[in-house]
This record gives sequence, structure tokens and C-alpha cells, in this order.
Amino acid sequence: MANLDSASATSITKTYRITGMTCGGCEAKVKNALEAIPHVSSVVVSHKENNGILSMDEEVPFATIRRVVEELGDKYEIDEQYTFRGASAGATAAEHVDAPIVESRTWFETYKPVILLFIYIGTVSTLVELTSKTFSWMNWMRWFMAGFFLAFSFFKFLDLKGFATSYRMYDVVAKKFPVWGYIYAYTELLLGVAYLIGFNPLFTSLITFTVMSVSIVGVLQKVLNKQVIQCACLGKVFDLPMSTVTIIEDGLMIMMAAVMILTYLY
Repeated sequence: MANLDSASATSITKTYRITGMTCGGCEAKVKNALEAIPHVSSVVVSHKENNGILSMDEEVPFATIRRVVEELGDKYEIDEQYTFRGASAGATAAEHVDAPIVESRTWFETYKPVILLFIYIGTVSTLVELTSKTFSWMNWMRWFMAGFFLAFSFFKFLDLKGFATSYRMYDVVAKKFPVWGYIYAYTELLLGVAYLIGFNPLFTSLITFTVMSVSIVGVLQKVLNKQVIQCACLGKVFDLPMSTVTIIEDGLMIMMAAVMILTYLY
């Protein structure tokens, strides 16, 4: 009996970024819609903080929550930020606004998708270059960057709107111009194709250096401020938290682009 009581006393609390709310009326509209979702036990929303905190007795798919919010009107958008598990069922979502994140996954389990992707791209780049008569690190970087941009853009296109919404949470350009999130995905795709076919290497590397340098600014701000949000590097397919791994990922592309620029110039 004690075990049953313990199991029923647990809940899941999730924080979401919700944009489009401008007043108390908007808050009430969103709150009422979210409270109507089955298994949602408590909802707190704030138009000032642009967020919503939901407590659930059973985890509700994000797709369901997003659909409910989007049905309220085009101006409302929602994006998942983080999860707090193991909260007492007697506690409300408001009591967990500042609750720490409970991370149940190991570091490797969390970043496994990125690690495996880099291993795959690095291995393929190496094998391609080994087929040539002489191994060239410049060519290796070209293949690697082609694979990087093509693969990462692929995952973004699986849920382009979800990526754009998530990207706007931290990118300095997307915050002011939301359409940049969509443009960025296409930019990655075009950069991947450009590196693959060898289109004007100097120009391609200059664009890469500029775009990635701007992108890393928002990443650095969030990581240094220790703000916990979801990284949009692999779109909305994988739940990857923003961290130093994201900085390394962007920094690697900036470094490779810089090496290629200097090589072509001198």
C-alpha cells in the first residue's frame, strides 16, 4: 500500500517557453487551455517571463501541448525548456519555478547523438581522403564541414518550425528577427552543398566563419549565465541541453573556417 501511495505521489513538472502572451487576458487564455489537457494537474503562466510551468501526474507528449497552444492563435508559440521529475504531487507547479533540474542521464547518454554524429562524419571524411593519392588536411576539413552542415541541417528540417522556435530562445539575431531561424537551417544546407562540390572555398569559408561566429554569441551568453535551455543544434529530434559541448561544436566550425580562410588568402 505504501508503494502505491508513493507512486501516486510523484509527478512531472516541466517548464516551457511560451511567446505571444502580452497581458493577463492572454495568460488566462493559455492557462485555461493547458489545464484542460488530460493529466495536467497544475499550470502557472507568465507573460512577463514568457513561460509556463506544468505539473502532470502522467507525462503528456510535447506535440499534444504544442497543438493546444497553437490552436489558440498564430501569435502563440511554445517550446520545451527543461523537465523536473520527482516532485511531490501535493506541490504545485508554482512551487517549482526555481527548482533545480534533476538529470537522470549520464553525460555520454545525454550527448550520445552529437558524439556519434561527429564520429561518423570524421570517419567518412577520413575514408574519403584516404582514397586519394596524398592525404590533405585541407580536403579532410572540407569533407568534414560538408558532412557537418548537411547532417545538422537534416535534423533541423525534420521539424523546422520547432527548431526556429527553439533557436529564437538564445540566438541574438533570431530573437530580433524570428525568420532567421528558418533562414539559418537553409544556410546550413547550402553551406554543406557548397563544401561538398567545392564551390568558391574562400567565399564559403567566409560565410561559415561569419554565421557561426554570430551563432556562438547567444550560446556563450546562455552557458556563462548558467541558463538551462534546450540546444537546437540537432533540431527538436533530440533533447540536448545547452552546454560547453555546444560551444565546442560551434567553435570547431569557426576554427576550421578560419584555417581555410587563412590558407586560401596566404
